[in-house]
Amino acid sequence: MKKITVFLIAGLSLLSVSLKLSAQNYVFDKSISLPGNAGYDYAFIDQPNNTLYVTHGIEVNVIDLKTETVKGVITGMQGVHGVAADNELNRGFISDGKADQVIIFDLHTLAIISRIPLDHKGADAIIFDPASKMIFTFNGHSNSSCVIDPRLMKQVAAIDMKGAPEFAVADGKGLIYNNLEDKNSLNIIDTKALSITQNYSLSPCGGPTGLAIDKENQKLFTVCRENKGLSVVDIPSGKVIQTLPIGAGVDAVVYDPATKLLIASNGDGTASVFKQDALDHYTLVQTLTTQNRAKTMALDMTTHKLYLPVAEYQAGTKIPVAGTFKVMVYSLK
Repeated sequence: MKKITVFLIAGLSLLSVSLKLSAQNYVFDKSISLPGNAGYDYAFIDQPNNTLYVTHGIEVNVIDLKTETVKGVITGMQGVHGVAADNELNRGFISDGKADQVIIFDLHTLAIISRIPLDHKGADAIIFDPASKMIFTFNGHSNSSCVIDPRLMKQVAAIDMKGAPEFAVADGKGLIYNNLEDKNSLNIIDTKALSITQNYSLSPCGGPTGLAIDKENQKLFTVCRENKGLSVVDIPSGKVIQTLPIGAGVDAVVYDPATKLLIASNGDGTASVFKQDALDHYTLVQTLTTQNRAKTMALDMTTHKLYLPVAEYQAGTKIPVAGTFKVMVYSLK
């Protein structure tokens, strides 16, 4: 009888968690104020260390996700864009596009270890590929990707992307997928051969930016500014199987395999939230109100919280209002 009761309670507990994850909507939780008045770009979560990095002009703001408080700041750069991490080496990597460098720092102390010069201009997106154990930058100004060996701490190769690269994701098995914003297409990179193996058209997508991946179901999710769409791409065939309407000014997209939620952050002050009801079927479940120009974000895969950096702007300008930079936090309720 005791064993049956224990199993019954455990089963009900799992069912309760499953129902909560499937039935919840995102709601505003809190704001985390951050110092500095410059523009902002990517948000990145180092999941093993529960740390959020927000690139911000000439510095990177660092937030401890356990307490949701400011942990520190990495300074001394010229114009930063993205952050990546190699947890085995305890090293972080920042793309400094204006300096044409990758900044390497210690993930625990946040101290800068090295500055790696790049032979191509405009480093923007940056990711760590777990299969090759290399760092890849994506350089919009030079239509290229630079490959960094994190152990040697130097650039070891460059790839001609044949277009202006935007966001990229790695499948963990030796392939990287990368949007070409000016070509409305997507490159597939073999990280062992360091070459492009295929290029997929993303039509009707126009101006693709953010990219996310569903590894289990072999799907890519690309968001596009020109047609205000989120396109679902079948990886094996390269076909766009569905395009979902979203808000204007999109930049980022995330997919949560636990909740089956797909979220696009739009610069018009909304986030479009879709539910993956079944394979190749997605339904809009929420249009979340955020803040104008909150177009990038990061998803905590443990808590399922969303973090969106944003600032107030002087009316009719691209000049941030001093003292208004923050990260908005949204939780599932």
